[in-house]
Amino acid sequence: MRRVTMFVCLMLGSPLARADSSVVTDREYAVTTLDRIARPVIESLAEGKLKERLPLGPGEESRRDSTCLEAFGRTLAGIAPWLALGPDATPEGQLRTRYIELSVKALVRATDPESPDFMNFTRGAQPLVDSAFLTLALLRAPDQLWGPLNDSQRSNVIQALKATRKIKPFESNWLLFSAVVESGLWHFTGECQLPAIQHALARHEEWYVGDGTYGDGPDYHWDYYNSFVIQPALVAVLEVCQEKKSPLAAKFPVVLERMQRYAEIQERLISPEGSFPIMGRSSAYRFGAFQALSLVALRHDLPKTIEPAAVRCALNAVIRRMIEAPGTFDHQGWLRVGIAGYQPALRESYVSTGSLYLCLTGLLHLGLPANDALWTAPAKAWTQKRLWAGDDVPADHAMP
Repeated sequence: MRRVTMFVCLMLGSPLARADSSVVTDREYAVTTLDRIARPVIESLAEGKLKERLPLGPGEESRRDSTCLEAFGRTLAGIAPWLALGPDATPEGQLRTRYIELSVKALVRATDPESPDFMNFTRGAQPLVDSAFLTLALLRAPDQLWGPLNDSQRSNVIQALKATRKIKPFESNWLLFSAVVESGLWHFTGECQLPAIQHALARHEEWYVGDGTYGDGPDYHWDYYNSFVIQPALVAVLEVCQEKKSPLAAKFPVVLERMQRYAEIQERLISPEGSFPIMGRSSAYRFGAFQALSLVALRHDLPKTIEPAAVRCALNAVIRRMIEAPGTFDHQGWLRVGIAGYQPALRESYVSTGSLYLCLTGLLHLGLPANDALWTAPAKAWTQKRLWAGDDVPADHAMP
């Protein structure tokens, strides 16, 4: 694929292209953003050159052994619902066809021990984290990512995931990384280490602090890990439990209701200007902070207090503010640390270039087809925009 955005090229060369090509819909903008961010990762890995090309910023050399799996697992977890829509004849569908082909090649490269881009699944603790994100991708788009693999390639993927069993998770959200990997193995192979799933679910039930929010371990942390990891992972694990008719699935309705409330809170955090409070760890993951809201929208599980078009407009406002800030990308198109541009002081010791691609999980709602009401309904102001414009908006209430 050429460095020029393929989606734009396809649109302009299509009978669907507008006479006024400057008019871009919210969906077109979201797809173009996905393409701009994901392209360097997926294209490079499909060519077997991700390790060669992925840059490390100042102070990130110690993360070299893990950054490529971070970039790949997080990117694929974010774009998987969009891939799951499958090919079609539209310009977007043609772009998606190409991404599916490249993503399968990338998956093969990442898990083939003979590949120059074979990922690290065993050294250090970080591989457990990003094997979980890779597993989420497989669960989110099984027909497009798992289906095309031959037996040997599937065996490589399974062996790579199983290799992370040697990594002991911390008593925190990390328990869910093991649980997600085991849920994926359960789904794709029929076997898993069930205690890892049971332990993660039990602990997070203990750590629920109320009003749709979990503590990260026994203590509460004001950050976005309920969205980065906890709530999406709990839902993914419990969906596999449902599929396997496990008694563990009995908790699913309650967990989903909590995520709906958390999504309601997230929508209210977005200011009229498209900003939101930056606090806690991993702020450089940008709009990945809204994975939970995007996932609830994708599932058609938004609370009645939120209109889908308002979520579309709110998330697009956030994404525009972040992605269009000068310095967000380096001269080769790779993400750089920051919220609004390049802000290296925001980097924690565990963050590297590959870590930043978790932002793509804030685009899960692109897995809704283009004719879904979220995309087709007229623009709608979100809660804070309505309130500060003087609209009479019903009061918010805590989850009982």
